[in-house]
Amino acid sequence: QVQVVESGGGLVQAGGSLRLSCTVSGLRFADYAMGWFRQAPGKEREGLSCISWGGSNTAYADSVKGRFTISRDNAKNTLYLQMNSLKPEDTAMYYCAADALGYCSTYWPNRKYNYWGQGTQVTVSS
Repeated sequence: QVQVVESGGGLVQAGGSLRLSCTVSGLRFADYAMGWFRQAPGKEREGLSCISWGGSNTAYADSVKGRFTISRDNAKNTLYLQMNSLKPEDTAMYYCAADALGYCSTYWPNRKYNYWGQGTQVTVSS
């Protein structure tokens, strides 16, 4: 049984930082590309970042480029998202997802990822 569990969300002031983690079990983590997504109330889900199976290839949405950094530790089956310079508009539920494709294609934000977590809430106060 595959489990994808996000953690690290919380309440932070604008300009602050948070690091999200996503721990995966039940699959060969190192074979999967991983992505971070978010969804705010009343808005569509937004793809934030993608990282290839080995970590050598990454991609970011323009909205977070330069502020967020994706990384992974395959030995720990864990994905990370370091979020700096947070803004109130970053408030959302944050999700991680696994893609059996293994690398970040051009269409990574819109691909059908194989496994999803339940999300972790990030709230940024002004």
